[in-house]
Amino acid sequence: MKKYICEPCGYEYDPEVGDPDGGIEPGTPFEDLPEDWICPVCGLGKDVFIEA
Repeated sequence: MKKYICEPCGYEYDPEVGDPDGGIEPGTPFEDLPEDWICPVCGLGKDVFIEA
């Protein structure tokens, strides 16, 4: 699975880890994140993420 990086802050979303604090289970691909999911570091939306 591909990793994605938040361009403004550098947070890396790793699908193998997920976002447990945000309720996202490990193994969740970036494409399957809810549309209202936000970066846990800076609070911006999925649209600012780029493929790593």
